[in-house]
Amino acid sequence: MEAAELRARVQDHIRRLELIPRGGEVTVLVSGGADSTCAWHVLRELGYRVSALHVDHGLRGRDSDADARFCRDVLGAEIVDGRAGRGIARDAVMEGAPASPVRPGPSEAELREIRYAVAVDRVRATGHTASDQVETILYRLVTSGRTTGIKAGREDGIVRPLLPIWHAETVAYCEAVGIGHREDASNSDTVRGLIREQILPLLREIHPAADANLLRVLEERRELPAALAELLDSPAASKRLDLGGGLQAVREYDRLWLEAGPIPLEGHVRWGEWTIETELAGLKVRGWRPGDRLAGRRKKIQDVFVDAKIPRSDREAWPLVVRGNEVVAVPGIVEAEGVRAVRITNQHRQDSSNAIRGRADMRGATAANIEEGGARGNQGFPRESEPKAQRNVSDGT
Repeated sequence: MEAAELRARVQDHIRRLELIPRGGEVTVLVSGGADSTCAWHVLRELGYRVSALHVDHGLRGRDSDADARFCRDVLGAEIVDGRAGRGIARDAVMEGAPASPVRPGPSEAELREIRYAVAVDRVRATGHTASDQVETILYRLVTSGRTTGIKAGREDGIVRPLLPIWHAETVAYCEAVGIGHREDASNSDTVRGLIREQILPLLREIHPAADANLLRVLEERRELPAALAELLDSPAASKRLDLGGGLQAVREYDRLWLEAGPIPLEGHVRWGEWTIETELAGLKVRGWRPGDRLAGRRKKIQDVFVDAKIPRSDREAWPLVVRGNEVVAVPGIVEAEGVRAVRITNQHRQDSSNAIRGRADMRGATAANIEEGGARGNQGFPRESEPKAQRNVSDGT
């Protein structure tokens, strides 16, 4: 065990997450076990102003008394009476709760609330390690389907400086620096003990790096913002969310996509593969929305896409030119006077001034001439160089 290397990892964790101010005061909540004893010693060696506090729940009789004496005599801990009703902790919350309670007592959640309610005017550190993190991930995954773990820093001032360290390392550290620690024999009777002594050994038989791989779940997961989670859970068939910065999240039944918000069409606008230009005022470019219709027509944009054989997967990213809530042009499909759209693909350049066969009425009149289907060229565009009648003849030969 390289004690200096372990301390450097803890310091890096503290600095990276800003858990404790440099040289600041911190009270370590000690139980006498290797983890909290290691935390107490490491933080002292790193130059923090460390005190210790032991909350005695008195649940293990003489063993609890011995734990308190060790914390007082070796770690200089203040002893706080935390006996909120004797008995064995009920299996309400995983951390240390008995798997098979013999008689009712305070739950581990209640005991933890007692410990965390002490010395709330200061930063308090616990001895939770990477080993505790793995056990917590497994427990929460099995009981709730959530891949969440222990927070490195809580809002109430509780910090976990040893989360990058494994339990075996804290034991080796205590031995290396010559400081003793207590063993809690009751741990094997808890749900955490069940995971530690039976489930994790089986997982290691499947893969020796099972513990480290479980930790990667926390590294790779991303928390959804509350508003986006609400969008996904909404019972409404169609819903959109403004994400800011001109970006919107849109959900349509079981499909979700990102859509750029309306962009003023001033001069030219680049939209994906499209460059759209106009000298007209008051126009904007945005993505397709369910219910969109052509200006002056009852025809839905969805039907325009269907007639043009635009794949469903391409429709959300297809630009629309709008004035207010009315769609005046669909680049590559429906043209509008004064609007020019050019699509640059990996293969070639497509100029909508030649390719567009339909037209929307900019004034909202009903005389707009929209091509209803017909033979289409590549990507659903009409063949550019032939009159429609001539195309129909050539298609039949």
